[in-house]
Amino acid sequence: MRDQQRGAHPVTDATSLLLERLHAAGLTDVVAVEPATGGLAATAGLARRSDGTSVFVKAFGKPPSDDAFAAEAEGLTVLREAGGVATPEIILADRDLLVLSVLEPRPGTEAFWEQFAHALAHLHTTTRHPRFGWHRDNWLGRRRQVNTWDDNGFEFFAQHRLLRWLGERRVQEALDAADRAALERLCDRLPELLPVRPACLTHGDLWALNVMAASDGRPVLIDPAVSYTWAEVDLAHLWTTAPPPEAHVFFELYAELTGLDRDWRERMPILQLRQHLAVIAQFDPDWGAADLVRATLAPFRQRP
Repeated sequence: MRDQQRGAHPVTDATSLLLERLHAAGLTDVVAVEPATGGLAATAGLARRSDGTSVFVKAFGKPPSDDAFAAEAEGLTVLREAGGVATPEIILADRDLLVLSVLEPRPGTEAFWEQFAHALAHLHTTTRHPRFGWHRDNWLGRRRQVNTWDDNGFEFFAQHRLLRWLGERRVQEALDAADRAALERLCDRLPELLPVRPACLTHGDLWALNVMAASDGRPVLIDPAVSYTWAEVDLAHLWTTAPPPEAHVFFELYAELTGLDRDWRERMPILQLRQHLAVIAQFDPDWGAADLVRATLAPFRQRP
């Protein structure tokens, strides 16, 4: 989740903020910043340096914590080093700023998505872990992602990926008592609804805009919220956030490479509840997320 905050003069405000932060961090050779679009939670842009090169930069007007960018940088590093997935080079990560190497827009080809299917399948099948969680909490947009270790994947997903959002003000306003009770009933029934799966390293915020390309055309991932959890959490996020038409080959090939059963598509709405709840908690409007949550919860509502 990334991009510029909205204000009276968003372009000017974003440019000034990023330029000020870059110079304060010692990157005094930055001469201009062009605001970027496409994300949701942070201010982002392309910073041009005096030698003609550019870097990607993002900042929060008010950081949600002192370690938000450090946790993101750690996620990028572990995806690359442990999972073999390409990520941008980290140039600087401190409390106020994250500076990365510049990437390319992904090509609109099936070949790109086939390559990404191999990369994501490799990540998910080679990083299995005996427990669910991560050694620290990190951030999903501007909200803390709780990663407390748990031996039980169903309990971990219920407590730290679904029920965790019920305390958020916007979620309380969007979902009524019957909706919240239905979510609790769904969580109680997760062992019936989802197959037993091992934990593996996941990106954690894998919507289509977080899949970009290197200069040589390789898929590159940005903006992670990593943890060890079910691989299908990543799959569900990509499946339900409008991937381009050419991505259909990704899902077919990924399913083949990882041995997914034929019912995997039916599980996607349940797994994507986590991301819909995160969107409701952070953004207004929520782009229909509350309606999608209610639709998924409908079978779990008690009949009068």
